[in-house]
Amino acid sequence: MPDLNRRHLLKFAAGSVAAAMPMASVLAAAEKTVEYLYVQTAHSISFKDDKLTLHGVGPTTLFFSDRPERITGHGTTEEMVNAWSQGDESFADDPPNATLSILGGDEIQDIVVVISDPVLLGSKLTYTVRVLDGKLPAHGGASSLFIDVIGRPLTPVSVAGANRRTRRRVRRDIR
Repeated sequence: MPDLNRRHLLKFAAGSVAAAMPMASVLAAAEKTVEYLYVQTAHSISFKDDKLTLHGVGPTTLFFSDRPERITGHGTTEEMVNAWSQGDESFADDPPNATLSILGGDEIQDIVVVISDPVLLGSKLTYTVRVLDGKLPAHGGASSLFIDVIGRPLTPVSVAGANRRTRRRVRRDIR
């Protein structure tokens, strides 16, 4: 897992996608600044005292980049937790925004949070959270946590990014 900061996001991705991409493609991507979004999935969640726990968290954390690179891959969730505070401007220094999407029956509930201080114990991953938008339930079902690039406000899964996508869809529908 890379140092999770502005200058080192590519290290994790390059190492993780090396098996899936020809080395020339990985090296070409490494010469450019590529920012990644991360996704963690879990069977269920619980929330109490500013602590969000992902129960049955997946053993891998997925990542992907936006255009023009469109790089995808995964690394272990343990690697991500271990890399959380490494390097200058790490996630520990600048906690990322994340959107927690909880599936409950026929409804999907999305809550925007700032996550920090990850602790992985077996298949339970706990974050300290600050809620930015929505309300975290005490318990929830199958969930996905979409982690923004360094909490930047215009990435696709941030509140601002979601609003930007909606504006783009509306413009396309008007044409």
